[in-house]
Amino acid sequence: MAMDLLNQAKNFVAQEIAGMPIPEATISDVDFKCLGLDGITLLAKVAVSNSHSMAIPICEVAYTGSIPDPGSLAANDKTILDMTVKVPHSALVNLARDIGADWDVDYLLELVLIIDLPVIGNATIPISYAGEMKLPTFSDLFFGKSPGEADKEELQKQ
Repeated sequence: MAMDLLNQAKNFVAQEIAGMPIPEATISDVDFKCLGLDGITLLAKVAVSNSHSMAIPICEVAYTGSIPDPGSLAANDKTILDMTVKVPHSALVNLARDIGADWDVDYLLELVLIIDLPVIGNATIPISYAGEMKLPTFSDLFFGKSPGEADKEELQKQ
């Protein structure tokens, strides 16, 4: 009888929590970090909104690699996660064609956040973000102008 009552309580709580919204995540920015012998490294900023009144622990962030235990999502707030993504040189060959055409890198970043929700257990939030990253020109490298600053100067001249 006690087990039956416990199962009913678990089912009730599971049904109540199932209707609650889960946190939402978007990739807010991707920046070039460095170029190494094994490939390029990008820094992705992932914004995760938590509408719950309690912090939710993140168990893991999975992508081509994984980040175990990156912390918790702040209660009733947006948490920014900084993620380092390595792109091997073998993938850079395909990027060379894209860069030659328009001097930018088109990308698709796919991540999975694994969060620990009370009573429910682990839940996964898949994130997919497509974007475009302008590369610095040689003059940007030598004279210190970022692609955004160069665009502003061109607009001011017109």
